[in-house]
Amino acid sequence: MKLILKLVVGIAAGIVIGLFAPEWITRLLVTFKGLFGQLLFFTVPLLILFYITAGIAGLPRNSGRLLGRTLASAYGSTVLAGLLAFFAASLIVPMLSASTGAAGEVSHGVLEPFIELEIPPLLGIMTALTTAFVFGLAIPTTGSELLKKFFDQGRDVIEKLLVTVIIPLLPFYIAGIFADLAAAGTVFETLATFGVVLALSVSLHWVWIATLFTIAGTRAGRSPIGLIRSMLPAYFTALGTMSSAATIPVTLQSARNNSVREHIADFTVPLCATIHLSGSTITIVSCAVAVAVLQEGVAMPGLLDILPFILMLGVVMMAAPGVPGGAVMAAVGLLGSMLGFGETAVALMIALYMAQDSFGTACNVTGDGAIALLVDQAAGAAVPEAAP
Repeated sequence: MKLILKLVVGIAAGIVIGLFAPEWITRLLVTFKGLFGQLLFFTVPLLILFYITAGIAGLPRNSGRLLGRTLASAYGSTVLAGLLAFFAASLIVPMLSASTGAAGEVSHGVLEPFIELEIPPLLGIMTALTTAFVFGLAIPTTGSELLKKFFDQGRDVIEKLLVTVIIPLLPFYIAGIFADLAAAGTVFETLATFGVVLALSVSLHWVWIATLFTIAGTRAGRSPIGLIRSMLPAYFTALGTMSSAATIPVTLQSARNNSVREHIADFTVPLCATIHLSGSTITIVSCAVAVAVLQEGVAMPGLLDILPFILMLGVVMMAAPGVPGGAVMAAVGLLGSMLGFGETAVALMIALYMAQDSFGTACNVTGDGAIALLVDQAAGAAVPEAAP
């Protein structure tokens, strides 16, 4: 929660500086925004390469059908949640844009930075993703411990960079974006629209939670309301921790309270904490539609445009870093390569995502309980009724 407060302060400070501070102060902040953006876009392909490779190579290999069912359920949930978010946002966001008029469009600002520095990434996004799949699938086949250690340690290096440099500096980056927008005179229209989009995202989280538990409850012959009630401790714990991993003990207990067999819960819940990010996907897709509608030079995606993005996003989410904002960091590359988002659009996406990160995480872990129940049902043997 401290990070969210810092981001709010960063947004407020950026607006005040852009509106009232001397021009050189605003340009200084815009300069930092440009330099930090170069570091961010340099890091993203490395994040995709190391995290996805380590994630695929580290999947348990001796669990057979249980692993397959869990992966299929988590991926299906993520993709369907993304499609739900796209249809809802496509219906609502253009109406918001029309009501605010042309002034609602997000420009790139009016101020030039003092200095510009280009840091070309070592790999393109799709090259990094393809390489990650090649090595991730080959490492278990070849049994190469050296390669596995290399990618595991590379993932640790990128996580250290995220935790110690990128995440702590995000409030200043966001401040630079909003200072630029304030100087351009478009910040308040943008904020008004994004406030509604955030409310839409949180509402869709609960729609998806209800959908998952309706399906799971129907399969198990149980009340969806009772199943959701048992998962509420995990939901509220995740709101505070902003971490699926940190919430695992509570999620495990909640799943067991729903009569998921212990060995199923012990396998699916920790795995889903890493691979099942339906709530994060809902927010990313909803906000992407909003930014595409408001951002000059970015076309509003149609179904045929967004479907490949969501399918790839489902894969990337399976290996997103387990740190606050890790999901949107992993998605930055896809936003640029598949939807044509530039630096300003990506920065707005990060600000939007981080503002609701705790709610997205809470949706993720609550949905893990539904996945555990579905896998338990698919594994056979009737699930006994929960104790009152």
